[in-house]
Amino acid sequence: MSPSTLVVKADHLPYYTPANNAGAAVQPRDAATPTLFRPLTIRDVTFKNRVVVSPMCMYSAEPDPSSPLVGALTDYHVAHLGHFALKGAGLVFVEASAVQPNGRISPNDVGLWDTAPESEQVKALERVVRFCHAQGAKVAVQLAHAGRKASTTAPWLATKAGKPTLKSDEDAFGWPSDIVGPSGGKEHIWDGTGEGYWTPRALSTEEIDEVVKAFARSAEAAVRAGVDVIEIHAAHGYLLNQFLSPVTNKRTDKYGGSFENRTRLLREVAAAIRAAIPSGTPLFVRVSAVEWLDGKAVAAESGSWDLDSTVRLVADLPELGVDLVDVSSGGNHKDQNIHMSNKNYQIDLAGHIRKAIREAGASTLVGSVGYITDAEQAKEIVEGAEEARAAEATLSGSFPRADLVFLARQFLREPEWVINAAKTLGVPIEKPVQFGRAV
Repeated sequence: MSPSTLVVKADHLPYYTPANNAGAAVQPRDAATPTLFRPLTIRDVTFKNRVVVSPMCMYSAEPDPSSPLVGALTDYHVAHLGHFALKGAGLVFVEASAVQPNGRISPNDVGLWDTAPESEQVKALERVVRFCHAQGAKVAVQLAHAGRKASTTAPWLATKAGKPTLKSDEDAFGWPSDIVGPSGGKEHIWDGTGEGYWTPRALSTEEIDEVVKAFARSAEAAVRAGVDVIEIHAAHGYLLNQFLSPVTNKRTDKYGGSFENRTRLLREVAAAIRAAIPSGTPLFVRVSAVEWLDGKAVAAESGSWDLDSTVRLVADLPELGVDLVDVSSGGNHKDQNIHMSNKNYQIDLAGHIRKAIREAGASTLVGSVGYITDAEQAKEIVEGAEEARAAEATLSGSFPRADLVFLARQFLREPEWVINAAKTLGVPIEKPVQFGRAV
């Protein structure tokens, strides 16, 4: 038998590497295989397991707007994202990618606003996707606009200066005169002082229309680059989250005031993206389920975005073509009081939302993120997610709280988390062929 019959070259790469499918259960349909290691199909995309590398900003892209490489992924990102794919994650997220230049958190963030087929941003994304696909992982991109939280420095620069955050001015390739939000003025500065964040101005309705189009163009370009999943970032106090919340949205036009008006921009973005991408491409939305502003003066008059608001929003997602809600929380106001004494605080939010979805007879999937660190915890979150659907309207006690688990910092600590989790849970999985002597 010749060596060529034993190892299959990965497709779509200009160089040789064996095709891998690390992290896939050897017997995924075996009754003993936990849900965590069973495949999940959403539209035309099948994930080999339920483990997702959550989006993580790396602040490692070219910041100079005069460079053709501005905002593009680099060799760093191939190494960073590629090794999660190599080590078994079912879905690997590219970090929050700005749909407009002024939508970056920092000048060193990545973006996908230059959507021409030969742009460096598109070509670099294609390179990351090709490598991750060669390892058997699917790839998602989180499309974002930072809104009033834009034009800050990389966080380690602030830490070095002993500050929570530092602003990036023009000398550091920032854009202090083009910080935008639903509402403007000094009262809408994120930190309340202007020390770490710039003063936003309110977007015009014409500019809002351009934001919607920018999200759609970026999504279409991402799919052309081979991306399998698109996610809309509507959490953590960034632009879409700012529009959702009555705390940060003080507009009096069709984008402000009522729940319908405050959710209008997100609904328009979702509809525009769904129209721009193939019907078989899954669409996710990340939300902050709550703002953690209960009892705070800032929310006394207008109220805040709470769990009931999220449940109400999620009910509208199916008609917009959204397949999964990725449940996070907080980030929209400096006075937030996050209940971090409970490690499962966001997992519980996801579970509440998932149960409400099923009791309403809907099928929107749920992703859980936040302080998911060990295998048994992850297994319990998704266990029986498919099997229990028919019974969940009357289910009491323990029930699946999500369909996918999203891990971020734990992957930075432990890139081989999937392999280690399989060992802990006693699940035989496929390994990278290059690692055969070590795992």
